[in-house]
Amino acid sequence: MSHYYQLTAIERGRIESFIQLGLSFRQIATRLNRSVSTISREVHRCAKEYKALSAHKDYLKRRQACHRHRIFEDKALCRAVLSAIQDNHWSPEQIVGNYQRIKGSSPCSFVTIYREIYRHNLGFPKNHGARGIARKLRHRGKTRHKKGYVEKRGKIPISHKLAERPTEANTRSRIGDWELDTVVGRDGGDVLVTMIDRRSRLLLAQRASGRKALPVLETLKAMFAKIPHQILATITPDRGKEFRCHRDLTNEYNVEFYFPNPHTPWARGSNENTNGLIREYIPKGTDIATISDDEINQMVWQINTRPRKMFDWKSALEVFWSEMFHLD
Repeated sequence: MSHYYQLTAIERGRIESFIQLGLSFRQIATRLNRSVSTISREVHRCAKEYKALSAHKDYLKRRQACHRHRIFEDKALCRAVLSAIQDNHWSPEQIVGNYQRIKGSSPCSFVTIYREIYRHNLGFPKNHGARGIARKLRHRGKTRHKKGYVEKRGKIPISHKLAERPTEANTRSRIGDWELDTVVGRDGGDVLVTMIDRRSRLLLAQRASGRKALPVLETLKAMFAKIPHQILATITPDRGKEFRCHRDLTNEYNVEFYFPNPHTPWARGSNENTNGLIREYIPKGTDIATISDDEINQMVWQINTRPRKMFDWKSALEVFWSEMFHLD
């Protein structure tokens, strides 16, 4: 292990004094308990007469220049990361994973991205006290139910309990097993009906004119009509009143509904997670009626094409189509 220490400003001052007294480099080295080569190099760095103050300033300048540059001093990289977070709603880990998948390596780690966001906001200006680009990250400022929160929605008759769901659906071994929910915007306004394939995490979403059972039923009929019969195997919704007409869908499309126990959102984890992604585009309280179908389709496309860590950074759409090609 090296025990070498840089010369201090005091030592440089003593070197200047000793030179003025006419001492040799060896004599100076002995008095400072330094090697002769250290003293020789220090003095010969100065083109003319050795001056301690100038020598120390030069040392500080060289020391500053030899430090490694910060990764995000690269403006192109900074803009690319900003765009991925703001425009594509990707997390830092997804950004890094996408670099690794496409280019074989990433210029930085996701921890470095988080550090730069909280240290310098990725160079993006922000007002005093504002959270800046951190607001674009997932779960920033998201309110959560407190412990003991009780769901107050009414109960509906169900056809099957989750325990009756086929093994293939439970193990996610095939595509065609869907989780179902609604994303609410402004109270009493339009809602977004969302379906997530449990195997590939592919998202389907369509607007309904309200959260009542009949508007949701009509929207689901339109969505089911677009799904090939062989990949419409099971549906797992929550117990919201908007799904009380599920028997009509079972009779028309020959697809069974399996309901989890009350207050168990983890039983539909893929749906809950994807609804969280949707909230980045449609915050709570947003009037969904003001959002065009093109904007909804663009949101669905971005979510379906974002890299997923669980799929080695493939997207849900890639996984879905790769499974489709293997169907009989």
